[in-house]
Amino acid sequence: MPEIIINGSEGRIEGRYHQSQQQGAPVVMVLHPHPLYGGTMNNKIVYRLYHIFVQNGFSVLRFNFRGVGKSQGKYDEGIGELTDAATALDWLQTQNPDAPTCWVAGFSFGAWIAMQLLMRRPEIEGFAAISPPANLYDFSFLSPCPAQGIITQGSKDDVVQEDIVSKLAAKLGHQVDYQVINGADHYYRGLEAEMGDVVNDYVARRLQEFQLKRKVRPDRKRRQLPRD
Repeated sequence: MPEIIINGSEGRIEGRYHQSQQQGAPVVMVLHPHPLYGGTMNNKIVYRLYHIFVQNGFSVLRFNFRGVGKSQGKYDEGIGELTDAATALDWLQTQNPDAPTCWVAGFSFGAWIAMQLLMRRPEIEGFAAISPPANLYDFSFLSPCPAQGIITQGSKDDVVQEDIVSKLAAKLGHQVDYQVINGADHYYRGLEAEMGDVVNDYVARRLQEFQLKRKVRPDRKRRQLPRD
């Protein structure tokens, strides 16, 4: 996973990037938790998400928000971090102009940024939001949600209460696969693998559905015969 540097509005953005060997691979960007509370692109949950998408054939980018690691700038209360995410997504798409689908994923604060980016970029068709902090930030902008995705939440999370995230998921309706990891805290300590399996199963299923649709569409076109 080579280190890459992206030119951001505040200077360099430090990232790690995996280029899929598959032709026409999907792309995804993974966003880390709160910069002021130790969040980095090397967070365990972020790292696990990164590898889940790698294993499913994606080209994957994770990076440090401004002021974290080698990324320049300073924390900007989510405003600048959203700009960083948009800049990083531009870079990812430039590297993969033929990507058939684009996803975004994030953990905690990163999930909040990811979902804001989702609303601004119509090319994003899938998401994974891990423990979105619905008790700390306003998620009302997600009505309606333009893409399908998965939300996971720990039943014993003492940072983000499960009932609040459950209400958020219910508001998003059929667009969201909501999965509660029994016994998990905010960081899924001791249950990282269980959370990862849930996300992996969802991503693999969505990819199969996407590939099936791509195969069916050309067949339908071939069956359309000209009328005399």
